[in-house]
Amino acid sequence: MGFNYCEQIYKLEKELRETYSSNENYYDIRFKVRAEKLALILDDFTHYAEREIKDALPRSPLGKALDYAKKHLSGLKNVLLDGSLEVDNNAAERAIKPFVIGGKNFIFANTAKGATSSANIYSIVESAKANNLVVERYLVYLFDNLLQIDISHSEALDNLMPWSGNIPENIKIKDKK
Repeated sequence: MGFNYCEQIYKLEKELRETYSSNENYYDIRFKVRAEKLALILDDFTHYAEREIKDALPRSPLGKALDYAKKHLSGLKNVLLDGSLEVDNNAAERAIKPFVIGGKNFIFANTAKGATSSANIYSIVESAKANNLVVERYLVYLFDNLLQIDISHSEALDNLMPWSGNIPENIKIKDKK
């Protein structure tokens, strides 16, 4: 029964994405539709979890799942506050997966300074990907330009960031439309 609620949530999110994601005001639309439809699904799931947890054995798989769900429902309901929020963290988990898998290869980061350097590089790479940039081209562009600016000047540094409007077109991934 609990899976049905998850199915309903993801079905609604898929419909919203497929129908409205190309609209300029997608997040506003998603916010309004979620307020109408997702709020009801979450309320129904909350009532289901509260009802079923009373009869479930606490250490059974169902009891553990219901307890976990109850603890995290308030966090999930945050998606009702802002249409730009996602219902899960799948994108973030996909982004860090290569680094988790390659963890044994990162043994060189055996100091706090090495770990910080690695985290900075990973952040730059994933930010470039998230902003539809060709990572290798962006890194060359970034390093070439870092040599030419005073990095203590925050505006000059901001202009090199992947999300800035100053990235040359040859570094951006072309739309496949």
